[in-house]
Amino acid sequence: MDLGTLLVISALVFIVASLYSSVGHGGASGYLSVLSFFAVAPAAMSSTALVLNVLVAGVAMFSYHRAGHLSWNLSLPFITLSIPMAFVGGFLRVSDRTYFLILAVVLVIAAFRLAISVTRGDPDAAQRKVNWPVSLSVGAGIGLLSGVVGVGGGIFLSPVMLLMRWADAKKTSAASAFFIVVNSLAGIGGRMAKGGLEFVDTLPLVVAAFLGGLAGSHFGANKFSGILLRRLLAVVLVVASIKLVLGTL
Repeated sequence: MDLGTLLVISALVFIVASLYSSVGHGGASGYLSVLSFFAVAPAAMSSTALVLNVLVAGVAMFSYHRAGHLSWNLSLPFITLSIPMAFVGGFLRVSDRTYFLILAVVLVIAAFRLAISVTRGDPDAAQRKVNWPVSLSVGAGIGLLSGVVGVGGGIFLSPVMLLMRWADAKKTSAASAFFIVVNSLAGIGGRMAKGGLEFVDTLPLVVAAFLGGLAGSHFGANKFSGILLRRLLAVVLVVASIKLVLGTL
């Protein structure tokens, strides 16, 4: 890969990391969309995106934890089964076209429902206690899907948590960041076990993702309001789904 192309990709990675980390996401779907425009091999796309995911979501998790928004008790029911299922999902194979289409459809549905919940004007409704059987099932399903498609799963978990009123926007972002870190690590482990771990030139992308993650997570954890985070998350979902659909045409 020539220097000019690498610089362009790094700039786009910085933007994606900034936007996604502001809502506690690692940005794997965004990185995959960027890399797909530059004809990067699918195996390298997936592995590189997961590594960047761990880095950016890890920075976001730290920022939200330092700001007092990360609840281990809230996160535990979701990660208990998501970690092993994400590892299992790393062994399964789907075609690139199927992967992009499934993810795009899920993101559109999640964005629509999240937007509806915002416009109904009930952002400060009382939070509900997390139901363990339901949260275990949600975590397992998202973990498996995350392992298959090569993302962290926060982009699926956040709308569910907000719609079920299990947490407010900032605690949701914090839990999603933690969820993404552990699932991405499990997905990487699954790919390593089947010998499918490949990378593009990672150092410039790692630097860009780290700086973008710092910027986005700082503003997400300390500056943005809960309502703005909900709306920003809905926009992120729509943008990601459009990119994924364009990649299948």
